[in-house]
Amino acid sequence: MIVASGGNSELEMEDLLEKIKEMQQGKQVLEEDLKQAQLLRKNLQKELDTLHAKQYQMEAIEKEKEESYKVLQFKCDELECEAKRLLQLNSKSEALIEQYTFQIQEARLKHRKQRMKFENQLQQLIEQHKNLYSVYSPDRLPSEIENLENVRLQLLKAEQVKLGQLNCVAEEIKQALSDTKA
Repeated sequence: MIVASGGNSELEMEDLLEKIKEMQQGKQVLEEDLKQAQLLRKNLQKELDTLHAKQYQMEAIEKEKEESYKVLQFKCDELECEAKRLLQLNSKSEALIEQYTFQIQEARLKHRKQRMKFENQLQQLIEQHKNLYSVYSPDRLPSEIENLENVRLQLLKAEQVKLGQLNCVAEEIKQALSDTKA
């Protein structure tokens, strides 16, 4: 029996040794799996940390862009207000230009009427002079003609002076308008 139990014991020992060996191999496999799982966990943690850092960077960028957007929106609003103000100013300037142009045209028309009246008066004066020719002696005629010619020249000079003044006023108005636009 001792042999039998010794044979059984040996078999049991071999079975136990076999099971221990299998368990050790299983333990080694589990330890390898654990190492790989820990390595994977470590890598995943690094990746998670990297993603968190990127998330933080993206949030910072988003915040900066939102601030930039607000600043740009404010500037855009300011530019719109300035554009509206300039358009109103431009409209006022155009209205003034039209008004001044109308006034200049009126002044020119008035001047033209005065010139035509002057020419008519001059023609009447010449006609009167012709009629008076028969009354006055021919000796006085050259001096009378010269006097009338001098008067006519003086009136023409006065007309030229008034035209120059009128053109100066028109230039001053144009200059004032261009200054208000600038």
